[in-house]
Amino acid sequence: MLKVYITDLAAFNSGVLVGKWITLPLTDQELNTVISEVLSEGETAVDGENHEEWFITDYEWEDIDLFSIDEYENIFELSNKLEALQYLTDENLKAVKFILDEQFTYDIEDAILRADDVTIHEDQCLVDIAYDLMEESYGIDKLPSIISSNIDYEGIASELDMSGTYWEIDNDVYEYIG
Repeated sequence: MLKVYITDLAAFNSGVLVGKWITLPLTDQELNTVISEVLSEGETAVDGENHEEWFITDYEWEDIDLFSIDEYENIFELSNKLEALQYLTDENLKAVKFILDEQFTYDIEDAILRADDVTIHEDQCLVDIAYDLMEESYGIDKLPSIISSNIDYEGIASELDMSGTYWEIDNDVYEYIG
C-alpha cells in the first residue's frame, strides 16, 4: 500500500545515510523493531553513541497516491490510518482520494465513511453522463426524432458541471452526493 524509507537522523546529519524501506501498515511492535534496527545500525555506522531520532526521507504509494507524507509524520498514526484502508476496493480507494483531494474532509476515517457516497463513472465525460441521464429519464429512443436529435447534451453537461455534484478528473466523472 505505502512504502516509506525510515532514516536515522543523527547518522544523516553526520553525512551517512542509514535507513530501511518498510511497507505499511505494520503493528506498533513491528514498527518499534524496525526503528530500533535503523537506529542501532546508525549508531554502529557513525559514532557508537545512542541515536534516538528518525525521520521519513522518502515514500511511494504502490497503487493510488492518497495523500502526501511529511518527513516527521507520526508513523504509528500513519500505519493505523493505512490499516483501515487496506481492505478497501480500488474504486473505494479512488473515492477516498477524491474526497480528500476535494477537501470534503481532512480526516481519513471520515473519508472512508463517505466513500459510498461517490459514484465513479470511469472513462466518461459529462456529455456521456448527460446522455445517460436523458436516456434513463425519458427513453430517448421513444422520443420523436425532431426532439431527440436536437437535445443539447453539451448544455446539459455544463449544467451538471455547475451543479456541484459532478467532477471530471483524469478521464473519469465523479458523482458525489454528500
